Amino acid sequence: VQLQASGGGLVQAGGSLRLSCATSGRAFSTYAMGWFRQAPGKEREFVATIRRNGDGTYYADSVKGRFTVSRDNAKNTVYLQMNILKPEDTAVYYCAADRFGSSSYRAWLSYDYWGQGTLVTVSS
Repeated sequence: VQLQASGGGLVQAGGSLRLSCATSGRAFSTYAMGWFRQAPGKEREFVATIRRNGDGTYYADSVKGRFTVSRDNAKNTVYLQMNILKPEDTAVYYCAADRFGSSSYRAWLSYDYWGQGTLVTVSS
């Protein structure tokens, strides 16, 4: 399984970006999908997750109300719409796939496959 994240870039504070993560293989619709981020000098942290059918989404408190995760199972793609971006959102963003839909969705160890990351830089 290969995951390809894209859509990162440089944006001013208050702006928006939409990240995409295209996934290979036929089992995409059976995976829970997550987004994580890692800022320089910091640990990787949970951002958002979406259940396999898109019927459940969960967010870190720091992004709740600003970010929206969605998926298109026909396109094997998961998205992260990021609005009202802040400088503290600057990080490399990673998408990840969880084969078993773990209840421990905030833990990066729950995810089996990872994309290469896409850099988001928010200027003040």
